[in-house]
Amino acid sequence: MESLADRLRIGHGYDLHRLEPRPPAGPGRPLVVGGVSLDFDRGPIAHSDGDALLHAVTDALLSAAGLPDIGQLFPDNDPRHESRDSRDFLKEAAARIRAQGWTISNIDATVILEKPKLSPHKDAMRSVIAAALGIENGRIGIKGKTHEKVDAVGESRAIEVHAVALLVKA
Repeated sequence: MESLADRLRIGHGYDLHRLEPRPPAGPGRPLVVGGVSLDFDRGPIAHSDGDALLHAVTDALLSAAGLPDIGQLFPDNDPRHESRDSRDFLKEAAARIRAQGWTISNIDATVILEKPKLSPHKDAMRSVIAAALGIENGRIGIKGKTHEKVDAVGESRAIEVHAVALLVKA
């Protein structure tokens, strides 16, 4: 008989991206968080689109299933991933965990970003993530926090994200 521990898995994901001024003032990409474009004068320095929220969620899912992490599956030195939409990574992770017989119970994420404010965009972010994973919006929790003007995150020079995912054996 399978124990509860055999049927549940939790994974943690983390991502951080430096934020730089956007062209023409600097090399920052457009700021995309949770698949939603945010109007801001800074953006991530990244090989893909630099969506730190989707990267952390992808790693949380992969970790829960005991799979290689996002950097192993989608290395930043592979030209195929240049400017790639991070939803592709999330969809691939979901397909891999489902192939192992897991169902996504829920995702919880904390986005740490001084500016811009996330509150007006959280519902759209939940919808993007839920659609990519094929689950209901209500299974996605997103919290926005600031870093109280402390360090690079608090000075709007970085975005940081923590995410956890709970999987249940189907």
